Amino acid sequence: MITVVGAGTGAPPDGGALAGAELVVGGRRHLDAVPLPETAERIVLGPLAPALDTIGEYVAKDRPVVVLASGDPGFFGIVRALAERFGAGRLDVRPGVSSVATAFARLGLPWDDAVVVSAHGRDLRTAVNACRAHPKVAVLTGPGAGPAELGAALAPDHGDRVLVVAAALGDPDGERVRRVTPAGAAARDWGPAVSVVLCLDEARVLGAARTVAGPPAAPAGWALAEDAFVHRDSMITKFEVRALALARLGPRLGDLVWDVGAGSGSVAVECARLGAAVVAVERTADGVERIRANAAAHGVGVAVVHGAAPDALSGLGDDPDAVFVGGGGRELPAVVTACARRARRTVVVAMAALDRVPAAREALTAAGFACDGVLLQSSRLAPLPGDVTRLAATNPVFLLWGVRPPARTGSRTDLGTGAGIDIEGVAQ
Repeated sequence: MITVVGAGTGAPPDGGALAGAELVVGGRRHLDAVPLPETAERIVLGPLAPALDTIGEYVAKDRPVVVLASGDPGFFGIVRALAERFGAGRLDVRPGVSSVATAFARLGLPWDDAVVVSAHGRDLRTAVNACRAHPKVAVLTGPGAGPAELGAALAPDHGDRVLVVAAALGDPDGERVRRVTPAGAAARDWGPAVSVVLCLDEARVLGAARTVAGPPAAPAGWALAEDAFVHRDSMITKFEVRALALARLGPRLGDLVWDVGAGSGSVAVECARLGAAVVAVERTADGVERIRANAAAHGVGVAVVHGAAPDALSGLGDDPDAVFVGGGGRELPAVVTACARRARRTVVVAMAALDRVPAAREALTAAGFACDGVLLQSSRLAPLPGDVTRLAATNPVFLLWGVRPPARTGSRTDLGTGAGIDIEGVAQ
């Protein structure tokens, strides 16, 4: 068996689990915290692959192994790598208290409704977008993805968030729990002892009691009826068009979506309801107010930029995963080109004018996107006098979408290198 011992937040490892161990693997501070059997080989964790190879040699000979880890090693931790390599049946896991649970406990807050994201050894943008979209997020940090980097990313459009930086949790001498603004976090050097960062929208931090832990469940329905939004003179993306646009955009937790020429913000709000972080760009002042009102009515956060595309897009910091371009006008080809240059995955364009289609398609294909599209024509049931029904046609709309081809890489990620193993599972 491989015994995996989680030290818990600030607690020393369970020394009793070490009895009879012939190989002990862990971070230096955990190995130094307990007396090790004199005959046991000791490995200080650095790169994970060599340690796994050595563990494999001991397992093959049925020699007992103990792995010391931080917190709960089954929570974004080393248990995954061990189970993949040796099988879950070989593991005896003894978890400690995770840093996430401890950080929320320090604030007196429940965390069954929190989104937990690991930025340790991963792209920070997923954590940033989760913080933009949700009111209660815990971010497991790592080198290059700590409070300063998170704060710098959030400060421009979510400066009202509160960041709680928890360092050296459980250490009676060194524990620090600090509340700062994103700008304040960006301006400091936090050092290597940070355990976790909580990102809170304090107006929404105490939600209703939950049945299912984690982020809110996906909405029961989407492509909402037009009367679910405040709009002007029926200037709104119709629900039939919105349904296909959402299918092509694929908004999800961790994504950033732009809604350019947002109008009433119906697409922006629907993407936010599906878990994505959303920026809506709208040139009219009354449109900006409608977007904010619709977002508030549906209980989602949408960052609204008052400006005309394409010029307004240059001020948006992070590249989006997906972009929806609504409306039209002579600037449409330039807008689509600007969006296609920055979109990581897809651009969807809705147009009422036939004359705009070729230029929009050319803008997508010129940017290297695989382009497809459809003309949507629908007729809705409408009542007539005499208790009969007719079909009422809606205006036809062209929907184009461009998909960026996946990047080709020479090799796939090797889980044995330690990618994806972070502070909850590997002692520092």
